[in-house]
Amino acid sequence: MESYYQPDIERMPRSEMIKLQSERLAAQVRYVYGRVPYYKDLMDKNGVKPDEIRSVADLGKLPFLKKDDLRETYPAGLLAVPPDEVVRIHSTSGTTGKRVVTYYTREDIGLWEDCVARALTAAGASNRDVVQISYGYGLFTGGAGLDGGSHKLGCMTLPMSSGTTDRQLQFMCDLGTTILCCTPSYAEFLAEMIEESGLRGKIKLKAGIFGAEAWSEEMRARLEEKLGIKAYDIYGLTETAGPGVSFECSEQSGMHINEDHFIAEIIDPVTGEVLPEGEKGEIVFSCITKRAFPLLRYRTRDICVLSRDECPCGRTLVKMSRLMGRSDDMLIIKGVNVFPSQIETVLIEYGLSANYQLVVDRVNHSDTLEVRVELTPEMLAGSGTVRAIEKHERELRERIRNILGIGARVSMVNPKTIARSEGKAIRVIDNRKI
Repeated sequence: MESYYQPDIERMPRSEMIKLQSERLAAQVRYVYGRVPYYKDLMDKNGVKPDEIRSVADLGKLPFLKKDDLRETYPAGLLAVPPDEVVRIHSTSGTTGKRVVTYYTREDIGLWEDCVARALTAAGASNRDVVQISYGYGLFTGGAGLDGGSHKLGCMTLPMSSGTTDRQLQFMCDLGTTILCCTPSYAEFLAEMIEESGLRGKIKLKAGIFGAEAWSEEMRARLEEKLGIKAYDIYGLTETAGPGVSFECSEQSGMHINEDHFIAEIIDPVTGEVLPEGEKGEIVFSCITKRAFPLLRYRTRDICVLSRDECPCGRTLVKMSRLMGRSDDMLIIKGVNVFPSQIETVLIEYGLSANYQLVVDRVNHSDTLEVRVELTPEMLAGSGTVRAIEKHERELRERIRNILGIGARVSMVNPKTIARSEGKAIRVIDNRKI
């Protein structure tokens, strides 16, 4: 059984990792200062000289880089190598503004594949496994990232992409898929289709690697029960590298960050102050091995916690918690910070599906929140009367108020009423003009 577990890196003592990170950080700062005029100007404006950055302890001297910087320099203002050294690009969707394009050299691709191979190994994969990749391919990093890592590990790889659900299920059964890679919302959809088609006894899945969306522990439990698997979280973003920046091990207690390639910090999303370990805040990454598009102190807007508690798996790599939302996607309703994952937890604990939508409006200068969620078939078959449904809605309203501190209208709709997603789920509809 072949493995891509790299104990010399993944079990490296903290002091040795800091030394490695410091060497790579210092070299990377000099590299980008000399090759990227935008970086040079940014550092000069902030009074930072590249020779001042000698170790991880000096990281705070560097200015932050934000998505606005990437948009301002579109398409190639942050490229650090000649175009003829670029072998691939990836891009964000551009739904919230100008696209962000990132670049990869052959070496960058190889290092990314190493990171993903580590993630697959941590989920129990080997060259004997069949890995079905149902993330989108193309400009999105999800499909390409898992594909490369799966190849590096020697797995049989099914490059399915998202959609074409009938074909997904056919190949899953006929080729004996053992590991499914997709968004958690699409995994939920596939689980529904497997159950409806009576295929549960024909699938051989043992693990799922789910990312690209925030998802809750309650949703993990549902997916594990429905699919008969162990469900692992994986993290990445287009700007730094796709999936594989961090990954869960068998303990499922946080995602180990590949610290030989990425330095992580947690900051206050409002003030930018670096927070101590264990505090919740925005995670910031510095890429210390990428050559084509190396970002330093990039603000992700993802909210989580870092922890160095000893992991029984033996890995010493720092862990980031499951994402708790995004600071830029966070809803502020009547002055209260609301993350969709908070409401998802309430719904799943109540026994409902993870198919829901939050609709935010402003009526008479006041914010309103409606939670639309599907009734389960059991609720309809049991006591699906108007009175029974109203009782469920009242109970959910009370639970949501207890969690959020604000009121919400709950609308329970028939099963299959809310559109399913074959990619990233659309959870929030904000109709306010703000």
